[in-house]
Amino acid sequence: MVENIQNWLAQNPEISNLITIVGVIFIIIFSYIISYRLLARGLIYLAERTQSKYDDIIIQHIKPRRMALAVPVLVIYIYAYLIPDLYEIVQDSMLFILMWLGIITLNGFLDAINDIYELRRGETGAAIRGYLDIIKILNLLVGVILSISIFTGRSPLTLLAGLGAIMAVILLIFRDTILSFMASVQISANDLVVEGDWLEVPAYNADGEVIDISLHQIKIQNWDKTISFIPTYKLLESSYKNWRGMSESGGRRIKRAIHLDLNSIRFCDEMMLESFKRFQLVHVYIDEKLTVMRERFEARGVDTEDPINSPRLTNASIYRAYIDAFLHNHPRIHQDLTLLVRQLDPGPTGLPIEIYVFTNTTDWIEYEDIQANIFDHLLAVVPEFELRVFQEPSGRDFESLVRSI
Repeated sequence: MVENIQNWLAQNPEISNLITIVGVIFIIIFSYIISYRLLARGLIYLAERTQSKYDDIIIQHIKPRRMALAVPVLVIYIYAYLIPDLYEIVQDSMLFILMWLGIITLNGFLDAINDIYELRRGETGAAIRGYLDIIKILNLLVGVILSISIFTGRSPLTLLAGLGAIMAVILLIFRDTILSFMASVQISANDLVVEGDWLEVPAYNADGEVIDISLHQIKIQNWDKTISFIPTYKLLESSYKNWRGMSESGGRRIKRAIHLDLNSIRFCDEMMLESFKRFQLVHVYIDEKLTVMRERFEARGVDTEDPINSPRLTNASIYRAYIDAFLHNHPRIHQDLTLLVRQLDPGPTGLPIEIYVFTNTTDWIEYEDIQANIFDHLLAVVPEFELRVFQEPSGRDFESLVRSI
């Protein structure tokens, strides 16, 4: 019976080939079903049953359903001899598909490595996306060279040797990639920028937190929640400010001035000094300052009983001493960083008394609240020293002037 069938098939080669092709098609379909159920769905099932997030990330990126295509493609490659006229074309095509399935899967695995690294290191620290992008680009270049080799029949080494002849074209095509690679190396080696830094780049109107650093671009989420994308190599060409030092110092700077009306500054008489001594923060300063000045004058033989030569303090200097003492006793001012109260050049807007201190927090909301409370108090206490804050005349001032006239 079997011999009869074999003889009949030998006498009818067309039917024999048709049966063989149908059998191969059945094997291809069957192999895809098996690979899809065992490989793809099996891996997904196992990943869903574990508590670890890492395998879920890997499965998400390598896409097992796509990997399942490799098995039927491999079957077609093996049985390509059944189509003699198209044998080489079919084999080359299947080899091409297998190679690119592998390259795409490898690049997906690199993306999974980056996501796992990002998850483990938290929100800040050195990113590795730039380096993984370089490996992905190299994979793609290798894939292109091998693809050309497959369809031309030439050795990949021969193609690589001839690569120098078209290097200028490659440099032109991958100019941004090469520049970005060099910039990424500098940024990483010198620890210039890491994810989580507060970066201010005026040239691109970017001011916010770095949320992603890749080979080609740096993504910044501005404080108004918009997103700015800056080419990696352009960052090194532009002027930018990294606020990481402020965050790491534990203090945020307050640099603001109170402008005193020059017409309100004068020498203090005894009555004013006694009035100012009621302030606990400056009564010791007043006594010590007067004592030091009196001893200095007496050492020089100056008659301190003479009102003109007697040691005299101004209400502005006492107010400045009050600010200094107030800040030294403030619980939200960083005492280990610069704490300075200074007088700037007088001008058309009065005499600036600048405050240069640091809060003991870097939180934006707390910082603004501390700064506002300090200046609310210092502005409100100005009249107690018989001083006035300078302010440009307003419409109400002119109205009062007209009424008085």
